[in-house]
Amino acid sequence: MAYAAEIRELEVDPALVRKALKAPYLEQATEYDLINRWRDKADEKALHQLTEAYLRMVIKQAGRFRNYGLPLSDLVQEGMLGILQAASRFDTGREVRFSTYATWWVRSAMQEYVLRNWSIVRSGSSATQKAMFFKLRWLRARIEGKNPDLSPTEVRNEVAAALKASPRDVETMMARLGSKDQSLDLPVGEEGDTTIGDLLPDMGPTPEDIVLNRREGTRRSAWLKAALNELNPRELLIVKQRQLQDDAVTLEEIGQTLGVTKERVRQIEQKALGKLKQAVLRYASGGPGASGATPACC
Repeated sequence: MAYAAEIRELEVDPALVRKALKAPYLEQATEYDLINRWRDKADEKALHQLTEAYLRMVIKQAGRFRNYGLPLSDLVQEGMLGILQAASRFDTGREVRFSTYATWWVRSAMQEYVLRNWSIVRSGSSATQKAMFFKLRWLRARIEGKNPDLSPTEVRNEVAAALKASPRDVETMMARLGSKDQSLDLPVGEEGDTTIGDLLPDMGPTPEDIVLNRREGTRRSAWLKAALNELNPRELLIVKQRQLQDDAVTLEEIGQTLGVTKERVRQIEQKALGKLKQAVLRYASGGPGASGATPACC
């Protein structure tokens, strides 16, 4: 009865709650039979009976995530996807209850949904960050409840120790949990003719940077072209086919073309790359090229 009362208190479609409470509990043998029918024979009736039986569990799990500001109906939907995942992966030969296995998949599906929708800027995907996201509020409330005289810094440090995370990471997550995303089109100021986006600095390259980068790219292309002219025909062929095209030719294929072993091709390639590096550095430093002058560029 306590179970029924708990899910009735949630803001979920009453018809869905009635449907969940009406579904009978399943015996282990029945669970296994339904799972096998669905997995082996694609029996949709079996899957429907299985998901209905665990709808009450899904609704209860959704209630645990209601403080994240997301619709419970969406959480329930994600939880049902978790049930489908569990039914597809469950091993009936392990002799464990499906409910135990399915609970993990349901909770995991809801956690991923919360993480995806909490912030446009990802809150982190590592195991430590996920644990911090979902446990931080609870830990902070428990620590502050036991020691109300602690300073915010002391609370943060105790939370960090409990989660085995750095105080800085905990502080960052606290800030994220304490604020929501705002649209860049949100008006600011008294007249409202300026948006948040208008106040953000442009972090892209300036016109001067673009011109300088373009000139630098032209110079480097000229240096490389001149350096390639210093290679002999065999070195040039190997470098072009191994380094300057999308689909590199193998050492063995080039060796067959030149009539040498692939080890010899590798040696020639390494020597040619060394010559290229020295030539490019020479041109970059303003030294004379093979013809006694630096290559023409911009």
